[in-house]
Amino acid sequence: MRPPPRWVRRLIIAPAVVLLAALLAGTLPFWLLLAVAASPLVPGRLRPLRLAWLAVVYVVWDAVALLALFVLWLASGFGWRSRSPSFERAHYLLTGQFLTALFWQARWALRLRIEITGTDPDTALPGRPELVLSRHAGPGDSFILIHALVNWFAREPRIVLKDTLQWDPAVDVMLNRLPNRFITADPGPGESLAEQVGHLATGLDDNDAFVIFPEGSNFTPRRRVRAIARLRSRGLDDMAERAENLRHVLAPRPGGVLAALDAAPDAGVIFVAHTGLDRMLTVADVWRELPMDKRIVMRFWSVPPEEIPAGRQERIDWLFDWWTRIDEWVDANRDGSTA
Repeated sequence: MRPPPRWVRRLIIAPAVVLLAALLAGTLPFWLLLAVAASPLVPGRLRPLRLAWLAVVYVVWDAVALLALFVLWLASGFGWRSRSPSFERAHYLLTGQFLTALFWQARWALRLRIEITGTDPDTALPGRPELVLSRHAGPGDSFILIHALVNWFAREPRIVLKDTLQWDPAVDVMLNRLPNRFITADPGPGESLAEQVGHLATGLDDNDAFVIFPEGSNFTPRRRVRAIARLRSRGLDDMAERAENLRHVLAPRPGGVLAALDAAPDAGVIFVAHTGLDRMLTVADVWRELPMDKRIVMRFWSVPPEEIPAGRQERIDWLFDWWTRIDEWVDANRDGSTA
């Protein structure tokens, strides 16, 4: 569902979240005691307690982030200097701190471990901008990737996101103040999606990481079937046949990737695969998996600019080749259990 207008999100939803956080924090003992009482009735180790704790933590996290962002807005002259380099850097630092706090709680409550393998965006070639092309699957993968880029690799990401994420007030305010782009499936009149992506990828500097999810949506078996049908309906039978061979990822949509490559010819490309949350596609899946006890593995591959094909069709084939490689890697590494 598309988010409401900005004034509704700022003047109604954001204050409501702050008030809800204050209410939950003030009544926290009641909710925790209720969850403890319900835990023996539910299979799993303290499943209601873990879920209640995480829900309260996330709402409070969102509210505290909104208050911190409000302070930054005041300090910037009521938003007048919010786009200046110093305040942009302050927002990236704030993003890193809040993501660190969120994942500290996730590791504690859900028993998650995150491991990085391969060539990461910090050591691929320091001082070079990177286009980060990531698999999209399961809840939280965007948070995990941005957490890694900001806090582990000291990168400043520019992200292409779905506009539905603006329902989250802290995500909405924070990412709209930074060079990111929320897109819709039907953008209407004006710039095309590819043009929006191209503009966002223009002018990357040496510590930037342009992040895009070429699949466009989280992987589900139903979306996989729809993606293949869409390719066939457009007469792209060769691409549809290649998509049929992909079992764990959706067929990539090349338009945004091609626009980013054209806009940032000096940038390298980082391909990202991850596994460990593959079975959690719905809220019911998340409930069933608690406590998760998962080892989330992220695999990075670095491609220097000189190895990126030049022609349009060659780049499309190259993208599908890499998505086939990611699919094979996921197939070989799907067991994310710490046991």
